[in-house]
Amino acid sequence: MSTTATTLLPAPAGAVEGGVRAADVVVIGAGQAGLSAAYHLRRRGFVPAGRVVDGALAEPAADARGTYLVLDAETGPGGAWRHRWRSLRMATVNNIYDLPGMVQPQVDPCAPSAEVLPGYFAAYEDHLDLPVLRPVRVGSVRRADDDPAGRLLVASDAGLFAARAIINATGTWTKPFWPRYPGQETFRGRQLHVAQYVAAEEFAGQHVVVVGGGISAVQLLEEISHVATTTWVTRREPVWRDEDFDAEAGHRAVAMVEERVRQGLAPLSVVSVTGLIWRPELRAAAARGVLERHPMFIRIEPDGVRMADGSLQRADAILWATGFRAALDHLAPLRLRGRGGGITMDGTQVAGEPRVHLVGYGPSSSTVGANRAGRDAVNALVAHLG
Repeated sequence: MSTTATTLLPAPAGAVEGGVRAADVVVIGAGQAGLSAAYHLRRRGFVPAGRVVDGALAEPAADARGTYLVLDAETGPGGAWRHRWRSLRMATVNNIYDLPGMVQPQVDPCAPSAEVLPGYFAAYEDHLDLPVLRPVRVGSVRRADDDPAGRLLVASDAGLFAARAIINATGTWTKPFWPRYPGQETFRGRQLHVAQYVAAEEFAGQHVVVVGGGISAVQLLEEISHVATTTWVTRREPVWRDEDFDAEAGHRAVAMVEERVRQGLAPLSVVSVTGLIWRPELRAAAARGVLERHPMFIRIEPDGVRMADGSLQRADAILWATGFRAALDHLAPLRLRGRGGGITMDGTQVAGEPRVHLVGYGPSSSTVGANRAGRDAVNALVAHLG
């Protein structure tokens, strides 16, 4: 069965009340974390709720543990990988772990990740016959009543769903972070976030100021430097590593991020803890003088940026490689955020709300972390739902 043929219909008798379609678990998002959660739901005996298979409505099996659905806002499989810039090749992406239960095929390392990974995700959905409904945009999640064991209502442009629990896997790509600086609105050149980046060629012959100290910043800085002059600015001095961090270092980094979300603080990215790795192309860029880091500018002016030393760096474009924030606005009616600005977590579960799990959030924002989070969330929900 093709995933694109999965169509939501009125669910079996008793599963729809007042036009609200019901499922025991609704997964929101079908990137790496969402698909991992769907895999583990399926593995633990959950079956699709209200979908068509070869023209017939699938009834839940009599011995099914429960029902589930996956709602995805994209028009096709692949999650955020559908939107990555074309020049991001498989050879330069960072350790994309296999989805659970299906290894990645051997591919040309020069192939664009925006083609390869959505293709892999599509094959995965088809192979496991996952009930991914798309495009479905979720506007809000709220409690149906004050009963702590009651339903959660998921409002979307495809209708209203009632769930006993949700696994939220909406990632960050749809919420790029734009810092605010004095004079930003006066700049006569172009400002864009990495989420809008297409190719270096659009900056040919220009001077580009690249802002940010993460992987995307240095990758795009290196790429753009072949066709334009560049200036690199960051708030802090980047930390470089000579080789990939080992498992122990990775676990320490994840633990640091995990501790923040346990305290209800906004999560840091794992990469911000592990540092940057000296890849061959970046060493070559450093030898060309491209990776000369400057302190953050103090304001933006019509023709460029005023540097910390008072000099004016003229610029045609400013590329903000300043990261993303968790796309959780649809959960606002649940009032999950605390005074620390983040959501207090107990593993993947929102502390005090066992019906809501966040995967691909904080310490599980890496691909291997997303796989583990999907498994952990399902294990917890199986225990909670009985």
